[in-house]
Amino acid sequence: MSDAVLQLKSFWNSRYRGSEYAYGTSPNDYLVTQMALIPKGGRVLCLADGEGRNSVFLAENGFQVTAVELSSEGIEKAKRLASQRGVTVTFVEADVNAVAIKPAAWDGIVSIFLHLPRKLRQALHQRIYAALAPGGVYIYEAYTLDQLGKGTGGPKEPQVLAAPQEVLEDFPQERVHHFFAGERSIYEGPLHSGAGAIAQLTIRN
Repeated sequence: MSDAVLQLKSFWNSRYRGSEYAYGTSPNDYLVTQMALIPKGGRVLCLADGEGRNSVFLAENGFQVTAVELSSEGIEKAKRLASQRGVTVTFVEADVNAVAIKPAAWDGIVSIFLHLPRKLRQALHQRIYAALAPGGVYIYEAYTLDQLGKGTGGPKEPQVLAAPQEVLEDFPQERVHHFFAGERSIYEGPLHSGAGAIAQLTIRN
C-alpha cells in the first residue's frame, strides 16, 4: 500500500475503533428505495462498506453479498453486525481502487458515501460499469461540492467532492435509470446528521 492509502486506513481505523457505530446500523435510505431493482437473490458488491450497515441489510434481503472495506476495525464491527443479524457476508479488506472487480460478474454494485478524487472516481466507475452483469444495477449516493461548510457530515476536502454533473457524465446516459442532485435530510448515526447536499444515481445495464 502507498503511504496515502496507509494514512487513510489509519484514519478509518481510528474512526471505527469505538463501540458506537459511526453511521448507525440502519441501511442508507436511497439504497432501500433502489434495492428492488437488483435481480432477486443476485450477487452484490458493496464498496467502502464501513461498519456493515448496507451489506448486512442486503444479506438480510436474500442477496449474496461481498463487502470491500479498507479498515480492519470497520470489518470487525461489520462481522459482529452480520452475526447479530444471523446473515453471511463475504468481507474483503482492501482499497477499492486496487481490488480486483471481475467484469460482467455482479448483479448489483453499491457505493454509498464513497468520496474519491476525480480521476480515481472516473477510473473506478469505468470498472464498475464493466463489472455489471446483464440487467445489473449500480446504486450510488455521495455528498457533492455543495456540502462544504454545512457541518452535517462528509469530507472537508473539496478535491474528493464532485459536482453532480461530473458523476452523471461517468456513465452512458442511456443507462441512467434515476438521477437526483439536491438537498435531503440525512440521519445516519452521529456523523451524518442534518440537511445534506447529495447526488443520487442508479445505473441499469
